Amino acid sequence: MAYFERTGASSFVATEHTGGAWVQQEQHIAPALGLLAHVVETDRGERRPERPEEALALARLSFDILGTLPVADVDTTVTVLRPGRTIELVEATLSHGGRPAVILRAWLLQSRDTATIAGTATGHLPSPEATPAWDPTTVWPGGFIQTAHLRRTQIAPGRAQFWVRTDEPLVADEPVSPTAAAVGLLDIANGMTVRQDPTTVAFPNVDLTAHLVRAPRPGWLGFDTTVTFGDNGVGLTSSVLHDENGLIGSLNQILTVRPS
Repeated sequence: MAYFERTGASSFVATEHTGGAWVQQEQHIAPALGLLAHVVETDRGERRPERPEEALALARLSFDILGTLPVADVDTTVTVLRPGRTIELVEATLSHGGRPAVILRAWLLQSRDTATIAGTATGHLPSPEATPAWDPTTVWPGGFIQTAHLRRTQIAPGRAQFWVRTDEPLVADEPVSPTAAAVGLLDIANGMTVRQDPTTVAFPNVDLTAHLVRAPRPGWLGFDTTVTFGDNGVGLTSSVLHDENGLIGSLNQILTVRPS
């Protein structure tokens, strides 16, 4: 079963696989973010079918999470804020019952060959095979968490290196790019190395911003993650992102920290 099934040109229905970790009757926001990335890529591809060589790559995805979503029907819209041949800024919205729940602003940049100068000083993660398996359902409930395969090295509370993948497609019966599929897993970062027991301290994120220096390849998605709680009810989850070939970008999530 996929996370979403298409019901119209811009509408989808969430399946039980999207069930949330904080409230199981609400969607885990991770697949919803991947869905928005997918509709942006689909929209831009449909507008440039005759010029595939000019396809633009998702380079920055900034999501604002306005509220929760039930495991139910959702609608999407895509608006181009800054059109261009090599650079575009696109806004996409995910709504339920006419109420916006997530807004994405995405910068898309032209891809070109820079292989001769590519490089980074960031180190590699230990491979998935060198990282022990871990069951995230020992910490979190919900349909989405049950679909995630995890391998994790816990370094300290709020500090871990881990790999995640899923066998479930993002959208049923239609092609989804490796980038959109990976974006559909990014929000898991905030729960995979907790600083405090989530039954005594809630720390949901209200945003997610990812910068991608290249498209991820299919397979395991790697995170080198640090969770920080400030002394004023605000926290931050920061991750360096990898695939099995190396670094792909970075990720940040701002948290509202709420002890019970």
